[in-house]
Amino acid sequence: MKKWIIRKPDSAVVNALLKESDLTPLCAEVLSSRGIKNINEAAAAVQAEELQDPFLLRDMAEAVSVINLAVEEFVPICIYGDYDCDGITSTAMLYSYLECMGADVTYYIPERDEGYGMNCDSIRKLAKQGIKLIITVDNGISAIEEAELIKELGMKLIVTDHHQPGATLPEAEAVIDPHRRDCPSPYKNLCGAGVVLKLIAAMEGGSYETAMEQFGDLAALGTVADVVRLDGENRYIVKNGLRLIENTEKTGLVSLIEKSGLKGKKLTSHSIGFMLAPRINAAGRFGSPYLAAKLMLSEDPNESDQLAQELDTLNSLRKNAESDIIGEIEKMICEDPSIILKRVLVISGKNWHHGIIGIVASRLMERFLKPCIIITEEGEFSRGSARGCPGFSVFKCLEYCEELLEKFGGHTGAGGFTVKTSRLKGLDNKIQEYARRIHAIMPTVEITADKQLMPQDITAENIDGLKLLEPFGEGCQQPVFAIAGAVISDIIPLSGGVHTKLRLNFGGKALDALLFRKSPEELFIKKGDRCDFMITAETSVYAGKKSVTVIVKDFRLSGIRQQKYFAAKDAYEKYRRGEKLPPAYYSKICPDRGELIPVYKRIFAGQYDTDGLYAAISGETMNFCKLKICVDIFCELGLVKFNPFTDEVRVVKGAPKADIETSPTLINLKNAVRETEATINE
Repeated sequence: MKKWIIRKPDSAVVNALLKESDLTPLCAEVLSSRGIKNINEAAAAVQAEELQDPFLLRDMAEAVSVINLAVEEFVPICIYGDYDCDGITSTAMLYSYLECMGADVTYYIPERDEGYGMNCDSIRKLAKQGIKLIITVDNGISAIEEAELIKELGMKLIVTDHHQPGATLPEAEAVIDPHRRDCPSPYKNLCGAGVVLKLIAAMEGGSYETAMEQFGDLAALGTVADVVRLDGENRYIVKNGLRLIENTEKTGLVSLIEKSGLKGKKLTSHSIGFMLAPRINAAGRFGSPYLAAKLMLSEDPNESDQLAQELDTLNSLRKNAESDIIGEIEKMICEDPSIILKRVLVISGKNWHHGIIGIVASRLMERFLKPCIIITEEGEFSRGSARGCPGFSVFKCLEYCEELLEKFGGHTGAGGFTVKTSRLKGLDNKIQEYARRIHAIMPTVEITADKQLMPQDITAENIDGLKLLEPFGEGCQQPVFAIAGAVISDIIPLSGGVHTKLRLNFGGKALDALLFRKSPEELFIKKGDRCDFMITAETSVYAGKKSVTVIVKDFRLSGIRQQKYFAAKDAYEKYRRGEKLPPAYYSKICPDRGELIPVYKRIFAGQYDTDGLYAAISGETMNFCKLKICVDIFCELGLVKFNPFTDEVRVVKGAPKADIETSPTLINLKNAVRETEATINE
């Protein structure tokens, strides 16, 4: 169960916004919940900021001068890109533009096995090919050693990047990065493709007309894929770029849209981020990034269709490999449930594909609601990818473990590292030590609602009014709402049981709610259950009638008291890890026979996950920790089976009778209670 945070709009601000604008009430409430205080702030939040003079970026004029001279003198130029979607779109943009200018230009994108950014081996190869000018896109800001080699080999270097620079900048003809401390450009959140868009505009004398017309679609694709904040100039790029993508004449992009099942559909930042970008990224993960670059540059319909099909196939391979790894991890957890009791999940396996362990880490973090680190063992060395949740810094954790790592990098929410395989156990211990020292109570995954909806709020007009906030993305999330006490009237499998539709009665209002990637069997709910939901909402038109569709982001049975639940869950995991609890806790978590029997009868009567079981049976004396211990006791006695990966609890039919008093867990707890009482009496 995720931690729910439900914001409350300021009614005075909402009333003022409604008086001074034509916002719908729900849109005004969302803006207020997000901290907007007046109409000017509201306008700034929803409007797309015009792109500023590209020459405000430090070294832009120098870069333009060097590139223009290289084009005029037909000097061999190489665009040095990166293997992710941002790097590939950036490469395609600048290569295509310089080729149209008549430049002698080629491009180089390192394979994932070469690692991120520039490397000396590739630079030497480019020098042997006669390259005289290297222009990086989406990388290069940390290439200090590589820049020195480029100079030694008689080549010139221009860096365009958007990552954070170190204390020293690479030696180059120009270093364009909005995060340079001495860069006067006020907007800092561009991705690599956004920086390249500005470089092209600068090559056009500062005008964005040609840059946006020719490359706004690719810039928008790279911006959404790189998950940079969709505010300010990024909002302009994506808002206008989405329109350009829908009407694109780029043959390769047209083929990719068709293979992704998006032909004829309205494109959104969501469809880019979850349909187009993963296929482009799949090239770098499971094939070669050159496949995606060729597709972005292709002008031949047959070639484009073939390349788009290859990317689609690679994306399917990625999904299958992801599923296989998760299947292996499920088996590990079922054999050793203590894995998921750790403060930070640290799981390793042999020769897992290093291109997808980050995706797997994200999936498991969502499932187990705690920071997750997935490691692939590749002989002497292993590579890891980490994902954190709010309040837990991945970078600080890796920094704490620095002495054990060969190299590492990242930020608050994610990171990666290389470690000697012989040090994996020590690394796990060090990670848990960091988490224990920094977090007495571990942070968990959160979901935030902009407000709690009432039935009368859910109208097509209100939901349509939220489109003003588009495009949605990092820093401008699609509005999420809470609804409480909706009764499930029907549960319908979709796509052969891959997804689920719930029919809800919410205060007399009928709603269809969709749960993606969840089968009805995974939900542990039944008709008649009263549930609370975190949702997004959209409108759709069928047979000329507009209706509201609800998409479920999270749900729980009604009645769970969140604060007590998380405190008890933390106590349970500490107890199972062998950590000392406050003395008074032991009597509160030790069940007696009168509490154990109703729990067993409830499990016998149906199929539950532990959260659902808790909601069904919780009372003043049954906290979540005690409930989990009841389940553990029944498992020890062979009366119940518990799947720690799916969280499913079910009774063992025909199990022989067992004496509850023989449970090791119950014996240990009773001893702890007696020791505590003896200490108090002394």
